[in-house]
Amino acid sequence: MSKKVSIIMGSDSDLPIMKDAADVLKELGVEAEVTIVSAHRTPERLMDFAKNAHLRGVEVIIAGAGGAAHLPGMAASFSPLPVIGVPIKSSNSIDGWDSVLSILQMPGGVPVATVALNGAKNAGILAAQILGVADEKIRANIIEYKANLTNQVQAKIDVLEKDGYENYKK
Repeated sequence: MSKKVSIIMGSDSDLPIMKDAADVLKELGVEAEVTIVSAHRTPERLMDFAKNAHLRGVEVIIAGAGGAAHLPGMAASFSPLPVIGVPIKSSNSIDGWDSVLSILQMPGGVPVATVALNGAKNAGILAAQILGVADEKIRANIIEYKANLTNQVQAKIDVLEKDGYENYKK
């Protein structure tokens, strides 16, 4: 079976952030592949990957990039699939703002959904929500995931209100 989501990044240094997308997709029951596709160092690989991902059964691309962060926009320019960009605060980044703005400020006609700086987990959830529109099992998993978030917060509320803020321990 083909992977529904492809998680790409410009360098293996992005993997500590991008694995969060893979982890949450796995938790939500969505198959994903993870690979490196550098917009600057492997431009032909990028073009081939983006043009053909849908032919391999990929339905959503999550692209993480730091610095100039061209990967998500370039993937979107070649692919008919929805692309979710994850700006990454990298070693050559200007506090991550260069990455955020590079992904966020796409020209008309080449949309890239953009999540928060280092927000790969949210990118994974968003990809699952996109797939969940047509897949009831994934949608049910998302509903359960969100209910669990509510339950976790409610448990913290209960402890805080019982013990008081002075005695609250995370």
